[in-house]
Order: sequence, then structure tokens, then C-alpha cells
Amino acid sequence: MNVNGILSTILALDGGGSTAGKWIAAIVVPAILIAIAVRNIRIVPQATDFVIERLGAYIATWHAGLHIKYPFVDRVSRIVSLKEKVADFQPLDVITKDNVTLQIDAVLYYQITDSRLYTYGIENPIIAMENLSATTLRNVIGDLELDQTLTSRDLINARMRLSLDEATGPWGIKVNRVELKNIIPPKEIQVAMEHQMKAEREKRENVLRAEGEKEAAIRVAEGEKAASILRAEAKKESAIREAEGQAAAILKVQEATAQGLLMLKSVAADPPLLALKSLETLAHVADGKATKIIIPSEIQNLSGLLMSLKEVVKDDTSVESGS
Repeated sequence: MNVNGILSTILALDGGGSTAGKWIAAIVVPAILIAIAVRNIRIVPQATDFVIERLGAYIATWHAGLHIKYPFVDRVSRIVSLKEKVADFQPLDVITKDNVTLQIDAVLYYQITDSRLYTYGIENPIIAMENLSATTLRNVIGDLELDQTLTSRDLINARMRLSLDEATGPWGIKVNRVELKNIIPPKEIQVAMEHQMKAEREKRENVLRAEGEKEAAIRVAEGEKAASILRAEAKKESAIREAEGQAAAILKVQEATAQGLLMLKSVAADPPLLALKSLETLAHVADGKATKIIIPSEIQNLSGLLMSLKEVVKDDTSVESGS
């Protein structure tokens, strides 16, 4: 039974003048009014819009909060979520500028910014975005070669986002991001790319090995250089020490010679004794190793030498007899 029927029954009972009818009317009518009021009080959740129509025409958009609509004339046409959504489309075959067929699938992150435009702007907006993204992707990839397509994901994402965002603006949709999930080239190109990557890896490995060997050779050369320097320094130090030792020895000999000369000079050595020492020295000189002997002029006078020796012997004899 509808509301009109209930009201008619209540009025009939009330018109009959029965006490029961009055009590029923007093209870039922307020209950019906409360039910109608409660039914037309709506609470809109956060990040949600209600599109309201009055007698079939758009009248308002309700945002988060408490709202009351007119009964029987207002209705909620559409409940729109304002949260960011993800649209994952099927893989699409596209052709690059150098006529290579690729299979690419993209993901769209979009958000509804105008519930009225989203409701009345286009029929089936998700299908429209899928078709629009397909045409946009074909246009973008058609301007790029294979190598550029494989290495320019960010460029493709940015160009697609700008194009889609501009086209979906009149629909109340904002495209926040576009991401390419997979770029799948033909099988033969995949094999060629694998060979190329293998060659690149081997090249890098050879370069690294050569650099390592070079570094090792440099380290060995530096070590040998340091060792040579240390050996030269040690040899130099040894030569210096040896020269210092020889110089010290020569100095000691010279000092001893000078000391001997000073001692001879200090004592009053008589001529006969000096003559005897000269003969002893001459004997050492003529020890058979020399082929020539140079006799000083002081001892060339043999007679004077003999007389001197005689005096020396005489003096020795006198000393012995006196003792």
C-alpha cells in the first residue's frame, strides 16, 4: 500500500467519527511524516558527491555532509566517488617510426573533479578513456623509433598524460599519471637485444679486466721504483759511511805522523842518531821490491856517515865500560 492509500484509509476512519480511527490517525500520521522526513535526510560520505535531479533536471551536487531533499520531486541521480582510480587497459599493438610492431599496455591514474560533467558530459567515460588512450599511444609511439621507445618511458608517459588530461577535461576527469607497464618487442628483436646486451656485458668485463691489469702493472712498477730508490739510498749511505771511515783512518794516520814529527822536533836528536834512523829507513826501502833506490844527498857522503857511526859506537862503548 502506498502513502496515498494509507492517508485515504486514515481520513475515512477519521470521518467515521470512531475513537479507534482517531487514535490510529494520531499515531500513524506522525509516524508516516517521520518516515518521510528520515528518508529524505541524506548524509554524504567524505570524498563522495551526490548528483541531485529535481523532476528529471539537474538541480545540485551534494558534497560531504548532511543534506535534505524535497520528497517525491528530488532524487539522487548518481553517486560519484572522488577518490583516485586506476584504469588498467588491455595490451595494444603499436608501430614505431621505423616500422617495428610493439605490444604496449598502459595504466591510467585518474580522478573525477566535476561530478556534474562526469554524469552528463559523456556516456561510458571509462570506455571513452580507453579508446582515447589507445589513439594517443599510437600517435606518440609513431613519432619515436624503437630505441627511443625503449629508453624514453618518461617522455611517453608525460606526453600521454598531457594529451589525455586535455581531452578528458570536459568530462570532469583529471588524468594524474600514465604509466607504461610493459613494452614487448617481436621475438627476433628480443633475441637481437639479448645478443647486444651480452656483447655489452662482455665489453664492460674486458674493459674492467684491462683496467685491473693496468692498475696492477702500475702498482708493480711503483713498487719496483720504490725498491730501486731504497737500494740506491742504501748503496749511497754505505759509500758515504765507507768514505767517512777511510777519511777517519787517513786522518788518524796523518795525526799520528804529525804527532811523531812533533815528538822528533821536541827532542834534541843528535845527528848520528838521525843518520842511523835514515839507514834503517833506507834498508826498508831496499827490501828487494824496488828496482831503483834514490839516496838522499845527506847520506851520500859515506865517509861522513862512517865517522858518525864510529862516534856512536865509541859512545856506546864508553857507556858500557863506565857502567
